Amino acid sequence: AAVFPSQKPKSELVRTSLRLLTSSAYRLQSECRKALPAEPSPDMQLVTQQVIQCAYDIAKAAKQLVTITTKENNN
Repeated sequence: AAVFPSQKPKSELVRTSLRLLTSSAYRLQSECRKALPAEPSPDMQLVTQQVIQCAYDIAKAAKQLVTITTKENNN
């Protein structure tokens, strides 16, 4: 997200992808903190699934941003 200018991007697709990227990164950080306890809890499987989903969302948003900026730079 830091690669993009701090001012509001013109493209709604870029803004949406940046929001997904940053919100997923914050969610990932939060979910990883839940996984820190030394003793596994019954919710550990849920936390693991949430971490996987956050990582997927980050990858998806990054791919969208690369696709959008590549298309914009080729035009």
